Amino acid sequence: MTHQHSDHEHMDHAQDEHKAHQGHGGHGGHGVDHSGHEMMFRNRFWVSLILTIPVLLFSPMIQEWFGFSMPEFMGSNLIGPGFAIAIFLYGGIPFLQMAVPEIQTRKPGMMTLISLAITVAFVYSLFALFAVPGSGFFWEMATLIDIMLLGHWMEMRSVRQASGALNELAKLMPDTADRIREDGSTEEIAVSDLSKGDLLLVRPGASVPTDGEIIEGQSELNEAMITGESQPVTKGEGDKVIGGTINGDGSLRIRVIATGDETALAGIMRLVEEAQGSKSNTQILADKAAGWLFYVALAVAALTAVAWIIAVGFEVEVLERVVTVLVIACPHALGLAIPLVVAISTSIGAQNGILVRNRLALEEARLINTVIFDKTGTLTEGRFGVANMQIAEDWQEDHALALALAVEGDSEHPIARGIRQKAEEAGVKPAVISNFEAIKGRGIKATHEGKTVYVGGPRLLEMLELKLSGEMEAFANKANENAQTVVYMIVEKQLVTAFALADVVRQESKQAVQRLHEMGIEVAMLTGDSQHVADAVARELGIDMVFAEVLPEDKDKKVAELQKQGKKVAMVGDGVNDAPALTRADIGIAIGSGTDVAIESAGIILVQSNPLDVVKIFELSRATYRKMIQNLIWATGYNVVALPLAAGVLAPIGFILSPAVGAVFMSVSTIVVAINAQLLRRTDLVAKPV
Repeated sequence: MTHQHSDHEHMDHAQDEHKAHQGHGGHGGHGVDHSGHEMMFRNRFWVSLILTIPVLLFSPMIQEWFGFSMPEFMGSNLIGPGFAIAIFLYGGIPFLQMAVPEIQTRKPGMMTLISLAITVAFVYSLFALFAVPGSGFFWEMATLIDIMLLGHWMEMRSVRQASGALNELAKLMPDTADRIREDGSTEEIAVSDLSKGDLLLVRPGASVPTDGEIIEGQSELNEAMITGESQPVTKGEGDKVIGGTINGDGSLRIRVIATGDETALAGIMRLVEEAQGSKSNTQILADKAAGWLFYVALAVAALTAVAWIIAVGFEVEVLERVVTVLVIACPHALGLAIPLVVAISTSIGAQNGILVRNRLALEEARLINTVIFDKTGTLTEGRFGVANMQIAEDWQEDHALALALAVEGDSEHPIARGIRQKAEEAGVKPAVISNFEAIKGRGIKATHEGKTVYVGGPRLLEMLELKLSGEMEAFANKANENAQTVVYMIVEKQLVTAFALADVVRQESKQAVQRLHEMGIEVAMLTGDSQHVADAVARELGIDMVFAEVLPEDKDKKVAELQKQGKKVAMVGDGVNDAPALTRADIGIAIGSGTDVAIESAGIILVQSNPLDVVKIFELSRATYRKMIQNLIWATGYNVVALPLAAGVLAPIGFILSPAVGAVFMSVSTIVVAINAQLLRRTDLVAKPV
């Protein structure tokens, strides 16, 4: 029986140019230099906080609340206002500057609202200082600015932390590499001068200077900083290594396969940068909500003015009510609600080997009810492995494996590699053979201790006129039922061993399918392999739907078929011949490692080839969305309750919300939103029962 493999042909996928990063989290004037903004907001927060102390101490309302008094002297009544003015000019000006682009584009948002609140409070307080002493909003304005500066500092800090691990990783990249000359000697050159094809020496304990393929040597490499995998990974000849990872105790010679922007690390950093530049639906909703709130605040302020003028006439109290409405409308909690959650979820994803290239994809992952896995290279390892063995009664397994290892030693056939790996895992040494010879279309033969040894499939048995019986026949029949390839070893007409080989199913695949079922997600498999092979893998893993013998160019049609049935589909593939299907799906998830990471057709990329990481995506998506909605409810709930109270809807029963109490409510709302976002870090994405 032949085992069919789908050809992996590289397919280019065109995509739109990535748009330039416009602001941050809806803050129209924010630039991309988050670390610079973080320092600015931090410094201004601490200075403003210190300046706020005398403002609070000399505020008549605070003194009344807490039952204390400050020494009175000439000009003491100006101490609080003087420091408050300094706070406005130092801590408040950045918000006014960031509101300018929103006003210029006629798209009022977060910065416009914040600027409106602090400016109205400032101007009214200056007026009240002389017209109605003791009724100004100076202390409220000062604390308002403090809270906003603190919130923006926290936001920028979270954004920096989201990409901080990658920036630290970039620092791990060595500046120089040891290039091996043609005569075998080494020379130290700058990593920037490396070219594809260069041969490098990576010494024990050194960082791998760039992406490459191991030509000679074996070692354990620490890839935790890229893949999130804490255990060192054993690698040998033919394996790929990623620039920035740490070599273990072995000495390696690697051939450079990528440099500069083509390396996996560069690709990862590019993806994270793109993710920070993209916005999710919920984030866009928060931006729009701020714009709507601007107009709502103006409308409520106008209605408040009309209603109070009708009720009490043109009194200073009317102006105070209007100002209170505009101050309380400041939605800083709303401004923090989404950006903080997004920054933290991006960070959690990167730490777990999940690279979110498009935030919209992560947000929509919670809606997925069907996942299609490409089989070869995703659910399976894309290589033959020995699934089972049957050995004649008078033979030992080690002896059989040693002989098979020797006979298959020089063959590059996938089946031969599978048998060799089985023998190597068993730790056996190859037997001594001679007179090696290939038998066209049948198998191979050699001589061992004067006896002729054959290795081949059913056609070899035909040639030697051997028939299966007993345990060997039962073994072969079971292997055929499981769509496995059977290879026999014969010594002097005696059938001594039968190997059942199959495309090796990843250890994590069964658990991944089980976990998805527990989450209420249907699992399908898509492959170019034969129906027998596909059905066997599906039975082993418990997969719901199987699409077999599908040509690469038809894979996206299968995705479309499921979408027509009303299913929300995620496609998980290796990003090579799966590109059209990844693009067609509601969410494309590219699974792969090393230089395959920068796949343009997927919204989410998994650094490791681990199907369980697909489960992590859905867990992270659901947890992130819950936090976003919780924060939006907290943030908007504050305004829904506070604005009518500030306008005076309960004034007929004697309750009027003072600006001071409104400021306390606002600060509580902001703190709750910030703490709730930080709680997302407790999300455990490790494989666990759902």
